[in-house]
Amino acid sequence: MRLLDSHLHFWRIGGPGQVWPDADWPRIHRDFLPADLRAEAEGYGLIGAVLVQSQPDDRDTDWMLTLDDPLIRAIVTWVDLADGGAPDRIRHLAAQPRVRGVRPMLQGIADTDWILQPALDPAIRALLDTGLRFDALIQPRHLPVLHRFASRWPDLSIVIDHAAKPDIAAGELDPWRDGIAALAQLPNVWCKLSGLRTEQAPEQPVEALRPYVAHLLACFGERLMWGSDWPVLRHAGDSYGTWVETTLELVGPQTPDARDRLVAGAAAAFYNIDV
Repeated sequence: MRLLDSHLHFWRIGGPGQVWPDADWPRIHRDFLPADLRAEAEGYGLIGAVLVQSQPDDRDTDWMLTLDDPLIRAIVTWVDLADGGAPDRIRHLAAQPRVRGVRPMLQGIADTDWILQPALDPAIRALLDTGLRFDALIQPRHLPVLHRFASRWPDLSIVIDHAAKPDIAAGELDPWRDGIAALAQLPNVWCKLSGLRTEQAPEQPVEALRPYVAHLLACFGERLMWGSDWPVLRHAGDSYGTWVETTLELVGPQTPDARDRLVAGAAAAFYNIDV
């Protein structure tokens, strides 16, 4: 098996623009860099990864661009889409060979409808002009809003990070289930099978994830991509290999082609990565 990880992070505590995680996240409050990833993912066929921003700060994005490691096959950056200089910043980033997308961290913005404001249109048009993708870091409250956004910009490739973070700790499937199904009807929307363990309560078994995973598979099919959300997954007590094995157990028997599409092919197609 080969893995193309669609979602992971690197950070250096105290590095440029770094504010999270802090000491309240003891399991991940240390540096995580490519060498740490190689050590933890050894033996699992990792052929590359998409490095995703973790700080809402241009300095963090600029730091990520300095990381020179062959495992980094694509980079998703942060841009302040509401800033008047956003279109120029997007064009600058798009000129960097590994940059494939932008993530504005919508989950941390109190205004659920923020992404719909007309003031962001120049930045969204710049994404379209440059071919960059849009990573949607959202919560269930954003699902109807993202549907309106994705319908308004049908040529913009969008991927839902962490399956929109359903409230697994409370065992809630609805209205998340309907919102996901509606978004999956839009051909420009994809989804990441990642980050679900972090949404569980500490005492919940892995088995509690099964209905969520089944729904994502049924809705998105070939537009569902596996991601580790490493090293954040360590906050839930998982290791890289544990989440790989857990995912394969939850998705159940698959043909070799279907499994390869989930763990490598979908991410390669969405982010235009040559594997």
